[in-house]
Amino acid sequence: MKISELLITAFTSLRSNILRTLLTMLGIIIGIASVILIISLGQGATASITNEISSFGANLISIMPGAEEFGPARGAAAMTTLKYSDAKALTKADIPGIAAISAQAGTRAQAIANGENINAQINGVEPSYPEIQSLDIRAGAFIDESNVESLAPVAVLGADAVKDLFGIGSTPIGKSVKINGKPFRIIGVLKAKGLSGFINPDEGIYIPITTAMKTLLGQDHVDNIVITAVSAEAVPDVMDSVKALLIDLHRIKRPADADFTVRSAQDAISTLGTVTGVLTALLTAVAAISLVVGGIGIMNIMLVTVTERTREIGLLKAIGAKRKDIMAQFLIEAVVLTVSGGLLGMALGSLLAYVISSAIHIPFVIGATAIVLSVGVSSVVGILFGLYPARKAARLSPIDALRFE
Repeated sequence: MKISELLITAFTSLRSNILRTLLTMLGIIIGIASVILIISLGQGATASITNEISSFGANLISIMPGAEEFGPARGAAAMTTLKYSDAKALTKADIPGIAAISAQAGTRAQAIANGENINAQINGVEPSYPEIQSLDIRAGAFIDESNVESLAPVAVLGADAVKDLFGIGSTPIGKSVKINGKPFRIIGVLKAKGLSGFINPDEGIYIPITTAMKTLLGQDHVDNIVITAVSAEAVPDVMDSVKALLIDLHRIKRPADADFTVRSAQDAISTLGTVTGVLTALLTAVAAISLVVGGIGIMNIMLVTVTERTREIGLLKAIGAKRKDIMAQFLIEAVVLTVSGGLLGMALGSLLAYVISSAIHIPFVIGATAIVLSVGVSSVVGILFGLYPARKAARLSPIDALRFE
C-alpha cells in the first residue's frame, strides 16, 4: 500500500471514534503543553533577568568585600574588607581600560524636608558615579572632589525623591533635607531615569562617600566599588589588573585567599544561564513523565483497536495485504495520533506561555526547539508505543482473524 493510502486509512479510522481519539491524545497534549510551557517560561525568565543585568552595562565591574567562596567561616567581619583607600589606590594606579571608578556605601534612612517624611535609599558615592550609572543633572551640580575631601553635608536628590519631598517639578537647590536627623544642603537634582536593572536611581539621595561613612554610617569600610571599562572587550583585562593590585594592597600571598570578589555583568549572565538551564532541564524531565503516561495510554488503545478490527485485518490479508502493510497501517495510525496530539499540545502550551508571560511581564519566547520537540518527541512516542500493537496486528493469522467474533 502507498503511504498516501495508509494516511487516508489512518485518518478515517481515527475519525470514526473522535471522542476516543481525543481522549487518547490527551496525555500527549498535556505532556507536550507542559514541556513547551516550562521551556518558554524558563527562556523568558532568563531573557528578562539577562536584560535587567545588561541594563547596568556590559562593561560594568563590581568589587565586593569577602571571599568569592561562601564558607562556614565567613562572618560579618568579612564584609568590611574593602576600604575607601582601595578605591583611591585603583584610581591613582591609572589602570588601562578603566573609564571611571566610584566607591559606594549606603543604607536606607529617614529623610525629612518641606514637612514630608520618606524612607529613602541613601547612597554615599564619588563624583564619577553619574558617569558609571548614566545619570544626568537636571539642576544644580553633582558632588565634587572638594565635597568628598571636606566631608561636606551636601546631597543630590533623585527625581522621585524630589517629587515626594517637595512636589512635582520642584527645584529645591539650596534647601535642606534631614537624613536621620542630620541636615544636608541640596546642591543638585537628577533627571528622571526610571528603573535601571533591579534598582531605581530616581528614588535615591546621593551624598559624598566620606560623609556617608563617617557622619551617617560610622564605618571605615565601603560596601562595594564599581568600575566601568572603556568597552566590554576590555573587561577581562581590567578585572585581572584590579585583582592583581588589590591582592598586593591587601598583602595576600595566594590569589585563592583573596578577601574580595570581582564580578562583571557578563559573569552574572553566565551564572544565570547555568542555573536556569539546570532548573529548566529538571522541570522538563518531570513534565516529560506525562509523555510516557500518554504513550502507554496510546498503546492500550491501539491494542483495543487491534482486537476490534481483527476481522478487518483477516479480510485485508485474505485479499493479499502483506504483513508489512498491516504493520505500517497501525504504526502510522499511532504516529498520526501522537503527532496530532503534539501539535495541539504545542498550540496549547504556546497559548498558556503567552498568557502567563504577559501576566508576569517577561518576554514571550518560543524557539525552534519547541517546534522540533513537539513534533519529534510525539513522533518517537507514537513509534515506540505503537510498534507492539502494530506487530501484534501484523502477526495475526488470516484464518483465525476471519473466524474472530
